[in-house]
Amino acid sequence: MSPKAAETDVQDLRAIRADDVAEDAAQEILQRLAAVLVTANDAYHTQDAPDIDDATYDELKRLNQAIEARFPALKLADSPSDKVGAPVSEKFGKITHAVRMLSLGNAFTDDDVVDFAKGVKKFLSIPHDEPLSFTAEPKIDGLSLSLRYENGKLKQAATRGDGAVGENVTANALTISDVPHEISGAPDVLEVRGEVYMSHADFTALNERQLEKGDKPFANPRNAAAGSLRQLDAKITASRPLRFFAYAWGDLSAPLAETQSGAIERLQKLGFSTNPLTKICTSAQDMIAHYSDIGVQRGDLGYDIDGVVYKVDDLDLQRRLGFRSTTPRWAIAHKFPAELAWTTLESIDIQVGRTGALSPVARLAPVTVGGVVVSNATLHNEDYIKGIGGNGEPIRDGRDLRIGDLVQVYRAGDVIPKIKDVDLSKRPADAVPYVYPETCPECGSPAVRETGDAVRRCTGGLICPAQAVEKLKHFVSRGAFDIEGLGAKQVEMFYHDDALPIVEPADIFTLRARNDASFTKLENRDGFGKTSVKNLLDAIDEKRKIPLGKLLFSLGIRHVGESGAQLLANHYGSWQALAAATDAAQIGEGANWDDLLGIDGVGAVMATSFLEAFQNTAERDSINRLIDELDVQDTIVRDTSDSPVAGKTVVFSGTLEKMTRAEAKARAETLGAKVSGSVSAKTDILIAGPGAGSKATKAAELGVKTLDEDGWLTLIGDA
Repeated sequence: MSPKAAETDVQDLRAIRADDVAEDAAQEILQRLAAVLVTANDAYHTQDAPDIDDATYDELKRLNQAIEARFPALKLADSPSDKVGAPVSEKFGKITHAVRMLSLGNAFTDDDVVDFAKGVKKFLSIPHDEPLSFTAEPKIDGLSLSLRYENGKLKQAATRGDGAVGENVTANALTISDVPHEISGAPDVLEVRGEVYMSHADFTALNERQLEKGDKPFANPRNAAAGSLRQLDAKITASRPLRFFAYAWGDLSAPLAETQSGAIERLQKLGFSTNPLTKICTSAQDMIAHYSDIGVQRGDLGYDIDGVVYKVDDLDLQRRLGFRSTTPRWAIAHKFPAELAWTTLESIDIQVGRTGALSPVARLAPVTVGGVVVSNATLHNEDYIKGIGGNGEPIRDGRDLRIGDLVQVYRAGDVIPKIKDVDLSKRPADAVPYVYPETCPECGSPAVRETGDAVRRCTGGLICPAQAVEKLKHFVSRGAFDIEGLGAKQVEMFYHDDALPIVEPADIFTLRARNDASFTKLENRDGFGKTSVKNLLDAIDEKRKIPLGKLLFSLGIRHVGESGAQLLANHYGSWQALAAATDAAQIGEGANWDDLLGIDGVGAVMATSFLEAFQNTAERDSINRLIDELDVQDTIVRDTSDSPVAGKTVVFSGTLEKMTRAEAKARAETLGAKVSGSVSAKTDILIAGPGAGSKATKAAELGVKTLDEDGWLTLIGDA
């Protein structure tokens, strides 16, 4: 997805207030977050060139967390706000992590930290007044690195990548002074994890050398560290002053210790650098106090940090807490506030996204915020410009934004900041209220704002070039088909090409045949030669085999994000089954509709949007033309052949006394069961605790097998 697409998609979400979200719309909003966050992850983790700022990214993650907190049953199996990293670059070899490298959930306020501690105790059924130890350590703003040692020797080093597969940077890691080549006294297999970073002094010296050579200086130490580690030539990495802090581990042949703090001490004794500010805390108040202490020292540390990480100290409790789809339940990152600056709002541009959303973007007089020059800011929607919040309340005390205003912006990372306030005393005398367009600036179609929607949308659909181009950009993005050599720039070129146009996804896969038959060959165009054309066409052919989940996400169906697409793929299993079900389904009624809504994590809004796309004649014809060019792979289901509940649909109701609902659901899914939120004729087992109520009554009426908690634990072998 291009930076423009990222900006416009972000605008669709930022005005949403979690407190105003109704339950029937919550699933829709969670799905809409997916595409934006996966694109941002790719830009940050893979390209080392973030296209939205940390504050915006954190805001969207925070929105997702808040909605999930309000509607826990709607939490997606693969929560988009917790998406880990991004696919590895094709420049490097790939290394599959023996243990996934996960990201962390975020806390932004003291209350968030208190809620984290309460949530941990609730999950574990620990009394709220009983002490529980956590470690607290600075969150280094660098690049995650995994170091695998076998029999004391460093065998491989890998970046995080997408959490499952990382980039092989072994030769580069060997040049880092803090990375031991050999260690003694360690388990036979030891995978050490930590952060590669660059000190402020070394960063300044590096940029001075860059300027002396006539090269472009780096924007900040994080980009410099990431770019240095991800060099194809290890000699370049060796010339860069990289450092490494160890703070975790992955694959182990034997435990390091019984606690997080003990394991970190063990790593230090093995020769790894660990952060001296790591401390054991016994309450949320202790963690918050240490966060404040580190914040005071932040400017004098000599390296960048962007928060403090808290982890449950007892490793056995960590194992019990387990993981969500991409984040551990036993850890959280407490982020520092963003930085502020004042500048002039020079203009407001309207951009059109793939869903037709008209999104305003502020063009600013360039200003340095936190060491980075920024010139753009997101403006959410037309109400935000007027000084109206998501639920109609005033923001900025009701002050609107006008071209020429002096505005306060803030950021926590890179590029696109958020406008915080406006100084009315500096407003030009000739500044007038901004008039939001009611027609699409790209195709001239009416732009309509439906009742209850914060966003105005172009009604042009397929005739709107902006929507068509943005859908194609999404189709080839890294979270979707990820076609090497066919990015945003090439999509725009092909869309407007007269001889070999790409106006729908199927056109990508007919490009080779059309090029062979055309008098105007691709190699005759600027930017292409015989080798680059061959590479592009080969890269396209390599993507003809595609997993069903990735295919569904790539279609860019509104409200069907990456995680929602995977839920659908897991449920239907194959393209043939999915196509048959959508053909037979009726929106709002019937067995196929009930089956679709029975998928845990799929709500009415997403289901409706999904079926509307597949039942729209023009859109379905376009999808079918695409399918004719592809080999769609069935969803691979993990081996649960020895599980007594594999493939069964289970529902939990009432109070569970030996485990929390979240723990029970996670265990059931691990055993291959499908967990549903409601009882229907397709329910196989109801696990009913005290207070099961109407679900137990309905199960009895339908003849559904009902177990109490002890019966369930006996069935799955956990008694």
